[in-house]
Amino acid sequence: MTQRVELATVRDRLAVDDLITDYAVAVDDGDWEAYRGLFAPRGRADYRSAGGIEGEARAVAVWLAESLRLFPVRQHLIVNRRVRFGIREQDTGDTAEVRADYVNPMATTGPAPDFVCGGRYAFAVLRTGEGWRLSEVVVREKWRRLADPRTAPVVN
Repeated sequence: MTQRVELATVRDRLAVDDLITDYAVAVDDGDWEAYRGLFAPRGRADYRSAGGIEGEARAVAVWLAESLRLFPVRQHLIVNRRVRFGIREQDTGDTAEVRADYVNPMATTGPAPDFVCGGRYAFAVLRTGEGWRLSEVVVREKWRRLADPRTAPVVN
């Protein structure tokens, strides 16, 4: 591998990492316009394992906005990111898959209990004219725990 190819791979890896971080920030901040902008034109998201829906990213953004209204405090922690480039069928270096674990504490301001959940994301990523974009996000929730109201942190 030449030094130029290695540098391009590092740049791509950093761009894909930024995309995953931008995804977490958009969801946590409730910035649904930014969320939609992270997806390729026919991008899809699947939240069924967490009790949600599956579909085109625009429709899923509407569902997220409504369902997460109950939890104004969200903080995705996306870790253990494993990025693999060019593993899609007939790839020309313009696709990647990312597997990443997550922990997601969410807090309410109302009577519903706070909770934290965790699992693994599977992101399919595509290089477009606008840069790297999500073509698919699949959430695989592995666990969920309700907070004990006696020990739950105070939400400011």
